[in-house]
Amino acid sequence: MALARDRSASGDSITGGVDELSPSSVREWLSKTHPKQLALLDRFEMELRLGRLSTSSTAGARGAAAALGSSDPNSDVASAALSSSSSPSSAAVTGGTSGRDRRLVTVRTLELLRTIIGATRWKTGAQLMALLRGLGRELQAAGGYREPAIGNVVRRVMCAVRDEVMAGDAQQAVGGSQDKKGGDMGAIDELSDSFSALKGPSGTGGPAPSAGGKLSLSSMLWAHPQHVVSNKQSARHGGHVRSGSHGASDSARTLRSGDSFASTGASVGGGGAADDDQILYPPVFYASRPDLRQTIMEAIQEIMSDLEDLHKNINDQATSHIHAGEVVLTYARSKTIELFLKSAAKKRKFQVVVCEGAPHYGGHAMAKSLAESGIDTIVMNDATTFAAMARVNKVLLPAHAVLANGGLIAPSGSHMVALAAKHNSVPVVTITGMFKLCPMYPHEGQDTLNDLVSPSSVVDYAEMSDKTISDVEFINPVHDYIPPQLVNLFITNIGAFQPSYIYRLLAEYYHADDWSFE
Repeated sequence: MALARDRSASGDSITGGVDELSPSSVREWLSKTHPKQLALLDRFEMELRLGRLSTSSTAGARGAAAALGSSDPNSDVASAALSSSSSPSSAAVTGGTSGRDRRLVTVRTLELLRTIIGATRWKTGAQLMALLRGLGRELQAAGGYREPAIGNVVRRVMCAVRDEVMAGDAQQAVGGSQDKKGGDMGAIDELSDSFSALKGPSGTGGPAPSAGGKLSLSSMLWAHPQHVVSNKQSARHGGHVRSGSHGASDSARTLRSGDSFASTGASVGGGGAADDDQILYPPVFYASRPDLRQTIMEAIQEIMSDLEDLHKNINDQATSHIHAGEVVLTYARSKTIELFLKSAAKKRKFQVVVCEGAPHYGGHAMAKSLAESGIDTIVMNDATTFAAMARVNKVLLPAHAVLANGGLIAPSGSHMVALAAKHNSVPVVTITGMFKLCPMYPHEGQDTLNDLVSPSSVVDYAEMSDKTISDVEFINPVHDYIPPQLVNLFITNIGAFQPSYIYRLLAEYYHADDWSFE
């Protein structure tokens, strides 16, 4: 009931007054009120469309491998570039070499968000959430799906906004809680009232309370609003609801995994469902918060600090996982794995076998850099992986994204390595930062977060004139999906976790309502 009257009480509605802002109208709102910020957004999106911020382009991947082969990724150049991205305009538009480091792409996204959040005129937490959700849609449509880390940092900031708004409300509630009477019984009575409102005369609620009017576990669970979808929303999903009929409750009530109050749009007071482009928040989100801007800027800076210390925190764990005399196999090139091995080599003597990673052959540059650091390194053809796996003690794989089920999106060819390791009972360890944790499930199998690019790196275009080759369909995927059953451990900047623990990390880093920008 409090949620139903939040807008009239606050006076700063997300769609009212001068600040007419919704996720679908962010571009129009920026063009009217903040054209400079819109120009920065357009430049960032243009680089996304051109593939300069993504590793999914074949030509870009080959060019990056060649360029990285002539420089040491352990140098301070990348770190200096990361630290020097303090200018919002330069961070938003600079291209070229920054796309080689996934951290730099993420930092540039944070700089863009910090610039837009700091310069735009929003007043409430709900307005800021609408702005961030709209920016997430824009970046996703512009090609952000090729670089999941871009969407991940937007979700991190949205989660920080929720935490800061609710933390401010909790501080105000502490003073008033001392005068509140009734304690837990008052909360139970409020829950009972909410259940009665949801039940309604038409029977669209959950099961009736137990005999005597007492609440049972079943009735308490069904009293939660996320288990009820209003008639309007059911009709939008194709369900026909007739009030008073026996099937009304089954049609109106829809259970969906991960649903919450915001995603269903149902109000405790019996109000109608929210529009497709509008999400209801608790009343505190519609109150003016002058101090919210500063706290969000500090939260963004904290995320950037975590990115700056990412490699250091991962490398500190190297000696706990790499032991003397081991044979470690890795695939293609990954800066994170490269620095991890170099850190371990300072205190351990071991051998590294590098798969060359055709067709981009990033393993060649990887092996060269490791050998220059004094590590015993062998370059191996990808086809010989299974034959050599029996001599390997552990496999280190890079990550393009870590999925919600504990699965892994890795460079194309990594799935073959993981299968060979599973057959030989060799542990597979993934070295990655938490900014690659993606709240997405692999509903599309190998096509999840994948991209098919030109097969020009596999076969020359001139050879297609041959009648035999012209009938062959060449598929050149950029990534492989590795199921969680083939991964034993994730080593991140906050510790080492098994795939079964990923769901807990998702709950800590992202809010369930922010998993999708739609």
